[in-house]
Amino acid sequence: MPQLLDVDGSARTRPERAARTRSGRFRAAWRAAHAPVAGVSPATRRMAYAVQLAVLPSCLWRLPIVFDSEAGPVGRMYPVLLSVLSEAVAFTAFGLIARWGEVFPRWVPFLAGRRVPTAAAVVPAVTGAVILTVMWTTAIVTDFLDVTIRGDAQPADFPGAAGGLESFWYYICYTPLLLWGPLLGVLAVAYAKRRRVTG
Repeated sequence: MPQLLDVDGSARTRPERAARTRSGRFRAAWRAAHAPVAGVSPATRRMAYAVQLAVLPSCLWRLPIVFDSEAGPVGRMYPVLLSVLSEAVAFTAFGLIARWGEVFPRWVPFLAGRRVPTAAAVVPAVTGAVILTVMWTTAIVTDFLDVTIRGDAQPADFPGAAGGLESFWYYICYTPLLLWGPLLGVLAVAYAKRRRVTG
């Protein structure tokens, strides 16, 4: 296979160069999606990462259901899709610190390069923060009270009612979700203040 010299003079095959180019593009996309704009404090940046990390344990906790032989195809796909959707929604917190949350990216039809209206980011973020805070606080509190959100008694097979190690891991993985809404709310307020200054 023909070898090519890299910029640093090292010889690489075409597949190696292609893999290196792909990884370079991935790193560039990662930086563009996560890099904070000017005026974002290190604490605010850490909060955006904390949103993702608060959601991750519950996503991982659900995945063993995929290997449950008693769950049908829909029952196996549901936790995967819910986990992917949860992390995708949590990722939008980076829009409150990164450039793509202030200027529409070039791949957005008709809006590419235009400023994102402040309200278009703040209103959904604050609404989401309130909904997530109420939803997860209610879910965790009712769970500790051994009732469902509707007030019915918890079923015997509910993870929080199982006791022992199963309940322990369930609470360890789901309790961080209490942080999702408040963190998102703080990020929304910081975004609104920054946009008021920068225009």
